[in-house]
Amino acid sequence: MLARLLPILLVPLAIGTGGGAALYLMPPQEHEETTTFSWHEPADAQSGDHDYIKMNNQFVIPVVSRDRITALVILSLSLEITRGQRQRVYEREPKLRDSFLRVLFDHANMGGFNGPFTQEVRLAPLRVALRDAAQRELGKDIHNVLIVDIARQDP
Repeated sequence: MLARLLPILLVPLAIGTGGGAALYLMPPQEHEETTTFSWHEPADAQSGDHDYIKMNNQFVIPVVSRDRITALVILSLSLEITRGQRQRVYEREPKLRDSFLRVLFDHANMGGFNGPFTQEVRLAPLRVALRDAAQRELGKDIHNVLIVDIARQDP
């Protein structure tokens, strides 16, 4: 009986210990507001007549091969928008994220994240598809969707 309960008890302990160690070992951030942008902060970045909003949550896309998840792709996206449209973007965030996920899943299912997935020839169509999806939701106030970070995690 104890042999069956031991794994169940050890998993939360291991997760808690790992999380605590990660927090303890994390380097201090001196100017968090300049290095990290939140989706709902009043001003992420500004340039000319455009604002830049970094979407707070990353996108995690499974790469499936032979009916099994063979890798995960993690992306961070930012939006280049017309100045003054920030609130409108916030209000449409759930629809925007859904549209982005559809594009990212399609890209993964077409093999876009296989092999040398960071080559410009592979990322250019993805950027265009993400921008088109954003413009369908928000119109021409979305000028660009920027891939800020991208990583593939294989098992």
